[in-house]
Amino acid sequence: MKYGFWLPIFGGWLRNVENENMPPTFDYAKEVIQQAEKWGYDTTLIAELYLNDIKGIDADSIEAWSTAAALAAVTEKIEIMTAVRPVFHNPAVTAKMAANIDHISNGRFTLNVVSGWWEEEAKQYGGEFTEHNDRYDRTSEFLEVLKGLWTEETFSYDGKFYKIDNTNLSPKPIQRPNPILYAGGESEKGKQVITSYCDAYVMHGGTVEEVKVKVTDMKDRRKQAGGEALQSFSMAAYVICRDTEEEAQEELKRITTVKDAAGYAGMKDFTTKSELEQQLKLQDYSVSNRGLRPNLVGTPEQIAKRILAYEEVGVDQLLLQCSPQLEELERFAKQVMPKVEELRKSLTNI
Repeated sequence: MKYGFWLPIFGGWLRNVENENMPPTFDYAKEVIQQAEKWGYDTTLIAELYLNDIKGIDADSIEAWSTAAALAAVTEKIEIMTAVRPVFHNPAVTAKMAANIDHISNGRFTLNVVSGWWEEEAKQYGGEFTEHNDRYDRTSEFLEVLKGLWTEETFSYDGKFYKIDNTNLSPKPIQRPNPILYAGGESEKGKQVITSYCDAYVMHGGTVEEVKVKVTDMKDRRKQAGGEALQSFSMAAYVICRDTEEEAQEELKRITTVKDAAGYAGMKDFTTKSELEQQLKLQDYSVSNRGLRPNLVGTPEQIAKRILAYEEVGVDQLLLQCSPQLEELERFAKQVMPKVEELRKSLTNI
């Protein structure tokens, strides 16, 4: 199992807790990623939202791509996975930017391709927000342009959404044939795009049974399409690690008690503009990305056992959220990661 975390660009992950002592600043993000790299984390995922979906649209948040470039220059080992939403980007310029950040990071820059779901944000920031299937058609063309520019000496494209002519992109990315393209999607159209164009699958948090179905389905789709196996299956999860189960459950109760609806501004668009496989409950939306559904809540041993259950069904990377992030990432690294290894060895020796 590899361990990643969501970079804290929103000032926290909890919609019902006002101050999580996680300022949405570059200095805090830098401290988190540099310490996490020392603690053994493999990846950070930088979400791309121009409005703050967690603390309310009038709250501060930091921009993904400029942050990624800056962090690439002050880290050494950790993978920097940055979200990109085609409705806001020119694909040729994006390909150039990604190649440049890949060089800054010495081959550690990857992309999480997101077709988009928040209509109000698109209106405010000039994104061309269309119907669900059209967004995925745009994403397909966007990925074709990225890959063409990264792999061919010159590249032309004449599509419905994008047109470029004899375009040169130099230098190419360090990673060949391209930086890893992650993506998540639960609709039929989304899964078709991921199967055809992407390298790795990212899932919202789900139960072991829900995730097993998703992993099996995507493996089968890729095999039937004749493509190489997907490189990774990552899952978002919010973790609450405490010395006792009672303490963990008390924290869970605290963070899921709805006090202010400001942080729920994007919930309607997320549930109506996306095609989700599971009905989303208010408690699920208390933290980002359905992070509570995996139930990584309890003592280090309880959490480690659940992690091994996810590993058993094919999850090979966790993308964690926690609060306050610096302290809880350290706790997880020092208490849960070793416990996972200990339990894995004991099961192997049975």
